[in-house]
Amino acid sequence: MKAVTWHGKRDVRVEEVADPAIKEPTDAIIKVTTTAICGSDLHLYELLGPFIGAGDVLGHEAMGIVQEVGADVGHIKPGDRVVIPFNISCGDCHMCGMKLYAQCETTQVRDHGTGAALFGYTKLYGEVPGGQAEYLRVPQAQFGPIKVPEGPADERFVYLSDVLPTSWQAVAFAGIPDGGSVTVFGLGPIGQMTARIARHLGYRVIGVDGVQERLAMARRHGVEVLDASVTGNVPEAVRELTGGRGTDSVIDAVGMEAHGSPVAKFTQTLTGLLPDAIAAPLMTNAGVDRLAALYQCIDTVRRGGTISISGVYGGMADPMPMLRLFDKGVTLRMGQAHVKRWIDDLMPLVTDDSDPLGVMDLATHRIPLDQAPHGYEIFQKKRDGAIKVLLNP
Repeated sequence: MKAVTWHGKRDVRVEEVADPAIKEPTDAIIKVTTTAICGSDLHLYELLGPFIGAGDVLGHEAMGIVQEVGADVGHIKPGDRVVIPFNISCGDCHMCGMKLYAQCETTQVRDHGTGAALFGYTKLYGEVPGGQAEYLRVPQAQFGPIKVPEGPADERFVYLSDVLPTSWQAVAFAGIPDGGSVTVFGLGPIGQMTARIARHLGYRVIGVDGVQERLAMARRHGVEVLDASVTGNVPEAVRELTGGRGTDSVIDAVGMEAHGSPVAKFTQTLTGLLPDAIAAPLMTNAGVDRLAALYQCIDTVRRGGTISISGVYGGMADPMPMLRLFDKGVTLRMGQAHVKRWIDDLMPLVTDDSDPLGVMDLATHRIPLDQAPHGYEIFQKKRDGAIKVLLNP
């Protein structure tokens, strides 16, 4: 089959690889009909090379048609249309019983001290072949796959794999009070859907980004926006819009590659040039994140407010302004999305023909799998208006 494989910094290729096969009675095989490039895939493209092997199949946002199931898989059958959560969870362990599916004890990658295994996402998360391919082996398929109805376009459902549950959790973790306000930093795919969900739930939303296409998309969905490319002091601008206090909550949908951190950018660049044997422990034990967005989140949130972090960070020793956090009495919540925890909230919205979250207005590019390297390039460089890229095998 054809699959998108990693071969080095900014080097992804579409190659022929072996077809997946059932290995365990809890496995399933799906024929992928739509998959997507995620913002966190760009961290593999740009920075996390020390933790990924040449030829690894990328991608963790996929849906398709069930082709084959193992003997212990009963809730799906060949022919079913399914979305695959990006994290792999058993549904039966202690953590899954608490609906903390991203911390599944059955699939935790204990060699690296990390949570549940993820599709297509480095040795740190199990090095499980990903979904940017014609076919996908799905472990723990007795629990994971989400059945969706026939008929509507894949675009209505594919975001249930990651974007929508990540965004819903970001809002839930933000603890916005009734009638309250939230600032969303970063208006990429997660930020867009986070802002729309918060609006749908009745909150005032201020979105911050410096890319004009992203700002325009957010405006289309009723979000107040601040253009970071021309706003000199974003936290102060937010305070001016909120009676001098700042918003009740702030969501960081940016992560470790934020603009405006020249020293950290240099550190990331330097780390990316080092041999893997040196770079891996450096990234594991040193501060390599660009924390500009997070610092602005801390400055923006009102005293006693909550910051919800959905952007991915990679450093283990990044400096945090603890005095500022303590003085303001800020609550922090974060983590990988517990995908299946939020599906019951989301399914009525994606099956609603009125499309209340605007899922049909997120993808800017729909291209064949063969063109994935081009998709990665324009997404990473924010060219050609790229906000969300879907791939069709």
